[in-house]
Amino acid sequence: MARRRRRRRGRSKWRYWWAPLAAISGLYLFAALVGSLVPVNRGWSEPGEGITVYLADNGIHADLIMPARAAGIDWTPIVPKSDFAAPPPDARWIAFGAGEERVYLETPRWRDIKPKTVWSGLTGGNSVIHVEWVADPKYALREIRLRPEEYRRLWAAVRSEFELDAMGRPTRIDHPGYGPADAFYRGRGKASAIRTCNSWVAGRLRLAGVETSAWPPFAQGLLWRYRKRAEPAQRT
Repeated sequence: MARRRRRRRGRSKWRYWWAPLAAISGLYLFAALVGSLVPVNRGWSEPGEGITVYLADNGIHADLIMPARAAGIDWTPIVPKSDFAAPPPDARWIAFGAGEERVYLETPRWRDIKPKTVWSGLTGGNSVIHVEWVADPKYALREIRLRPEEYRRLWAAVRSEFELDAMGRPTRIDHPGYGPADAFYRGRGKASAIRTCNSWVAGRLRLAGVETSAWPPFAQGLLWRYRKRAEPAQRT
């Protein structure tokens, strides 16, 4: 009888926690839907000519791909190829993404994820910027054409997310990266279930003046607004 009572108590504890967890999850998903549908900068229109940037994703995480040089500004002194093991010699594009430190640095593959990593990603940890030199953005499925002044604002918005060292340069993290062409840098602020990698990209586009979703924590809530990439990949 005692064992049965203990089992019943254990089940009742789970029932006690299940209801609020389900409610919180439901509210989060509802807020994500609304935030993905509600636009900001709704008066923006894509120009007929300009500088093209790309959005790539793996179904969960979105990256922003920008030309290394465009509109009179240059990423090369900020994230030089010397910071990377072996970037493609012909790489003229750079992919930027932001995320939580443990999720990025301790999870090179999804099967490597651990409960403490998930918890850190949900509740908030240090922000990290993932940077990769790209030879051709043909793997990106979406593209956005920007006016030069919009591109400069986007560049400044991404640049401001790096934590700088005493020399005023982005602080590179001593980590091998996922491959020879990528590296990690210290970011500003925290990353969490509220400030996700996808809402980070949306925030940079918002600061550039581009129409985007108000709060898209998931990649799908961000990408649906933009054109599918033209074939072949456009060059700037």
